[in-house]
Amino acid sequence: MKINQFLLSLLPAPFAVLLIGLTVAGCDPNPNADKANALQTYFAPADTGMQTGGVKIIPIKTPKGTFNVWTKQVGNNPTVKVLILHGGPGAGHEAYEVFESFLPKEGIEFIYYDQLGAGNSDRPIDKNLWVLPRFVDELEQVRVALGLNKDNFYLYGHSWGGILGIEYALKYGQNVRGLLISNMMSSAPAYSRYANEVLAKQMDPEVLAEIKALEAKGDFADPHYMELLLPNYYEKHICRIPTAQWPEPLNRGFAKLNQEQYVTMQGPSEFGMAGNANLKNWDRSKDLPKIIVPTLVIGATYDTMDPKHMEWMAGQVKNGTFLLCPNGSHFAMYDDQQTYFTGLISFLKKGN
Repeated sequence: MKINQFLLSLLPAPFAVLLIGLTVAGCDPNPNADKANALQTYFAPADTGMQTGGVKIIPIKTPKGTFNVWTKQVGNNPTVKVLILHGGPGAGHEAYEVFESFLPKEGIEFIYYDQLGAGNSDRPIDKNLWVLPRFVDELEQVRVALGLNKDNFYLYGHSWGGILGIEYALKYGQNVRGLLISNMMSSAPAYSRYANEVLAKQMDPEVLAEIKALEAKGDFADPHYMELLLPNYYEKHICRIPTAQWPEPLNRGFAKLNQEQYVTMQGPSEFGMAGNANLKNWDRSKDLPKIIVPTLVIGATYDTMDPKHMEWMAGQVKNGTFLLCPNGSHFAMYDDQQTYFTGLISFLKKGN
């Protein structure tokens, strides 16, 4: 059987090799050879010289000086490179290590990236750095350093990373091949309303009263505050697994959270953004039609974010698709894995 060479030219190298292998397997005495070649291509070192397991430290220029941020590449695919923007703000890449169970076997390259102040990156103590425009500028510097461009660059943003992804696409959309917005609404005020007017009212009134009383006094460090939130909010809307059984990467990420960055940008409350949080008035709902790159919006039925709003977002961008995880919450990549990754991988393999 002949393989259409034109079709092969459209496929990323790993997929082309796999297709050839499948086509000739019937007469090849060693059908596993082509699969081995595909793996060698995917896992081939991206750079010559000393190998670091894909880790690359990138110097970032800021108004407060130059700092280093940490990135790590997994796999090689010349046409599909997914840069992961983690949540928080101030979390890190750890929770997204679950991608390693799904993307490599599909030949999809992805890149972890700890934003300044988070994870393995530098943690300067200066609240003036924790502003959205500076993070957008940082992301552009990272893109350039990694050699990502409109022919291969897929930008994935989860939670706060979704805010950053939307802002980047509005300013630098010409550099992006595809955008993935996971579990994030396009309006902080709408998110806060949903948290207070919908999710809070689903709680036991007595529990909610205790939580609100602690928040009113600013007692966020009181152990009882988290004792109330874990079973009544986190296990229902953050990750629908008993907290004692939460995946280790998720726990590790939460343990390393940069509290100063988180509180400065998100605020101390789990019910939306309030107080002096510098993101509390962020709203790009009216600007979504300006996003013209193919966009996948992922929502979940039990999320802290309104899934109906996220479905609406997919209809507002120029070329949008909506994926609902019916059994998932904010970290649907864990509590509704098959739905989440089947939809995500399908979007990436379309070629857009």
